[in-house]
Amino acid sequence: MHRARSACCALAASVVAVLVGCSAADGASGTTAAPVTAAPSSVSGPARDTAPAAAPTSPATPTASPATPPPASAQAPEPDPSKRSRAAEISIPSIGVEELTVVPYEGTTDDPAGTRIQDRGVAASPYGKRGGVGPGEIGNYLVTAHRLSAGGPLRELPAVDVGDSVFVTAGDTVYEYRITETRTTSFRSTRSLAEQRAAVPGAPGEKPTRAMITLSTCATPEDDAAGNFWRDAQGNPEHRIDKIGVLKASRPT
Repeated sequence: MHRARSACCALAASVVAVLVGCSAADGASGTTAAPVTAAPSSVSGPARDTAPAAAPTSPATPTASPATPPPASAQAPEPDPSKRSRAAEISIPSIGVEELTVVPYEGTTDDPAGTRIQDRGVAASPYGKRGGVGPGEIGNYLVTAHRLSAGGPLRELPAVDVGDSVFVTAGDTVYEYRITETRTTSFRSTRSLAEQRAAVPGAPGEKPTRAMITLSTCATPEDDAAGNFWRDAQGNPEHRIDKIGVLKASRPT
């Protein structure tokens, strides 16, 4: 009987030892539920703390905006070839010119095609690679007409002063240009002709940023008075008188 009790006590002790050993092993391995459930709270704390620290860097992102292209409405309008080929009317109140027809053609100032148009008593406006742009467009709107022959529609052009208005009606829009300067072009100078026909009058090669106009007519009386009787193949004298203007406003007709 004594030996049986001793055996039972020894068996119970070994069971207790085994149970204690397993608990100790689990605690050492870190696989208990408590550390696992505590992990999220220890991670979420630093994440909330670092968010405000990163916030000051967010205002720096707008620094990339200057590289963003401006909206289409703020950019220079694209040329419209269809508008360039439509006739317009020009009025210059200071010298009594009213609704003078301007006939566009593909070419350059005072070439044979342009001279034939002027011979009809109207103005001519060249466009294309060697010409200008249409009314209201960015660049140089070129308008030429006779001063003496074919009724002399631009007979008084030399009297136009800086600050005078020139109105061009094209389609459903009236464009008002304001005269800013007077230039003289020589038909015997390649450089002078390039300056007259440049997108920016007087500055060949410069990129235009605004709409401009060049009104041109012959300087026959002045050349003849100076004894200069040179004429080109179309009968034009050497010099042309050009009035340069800048677009100031536009409105519906």
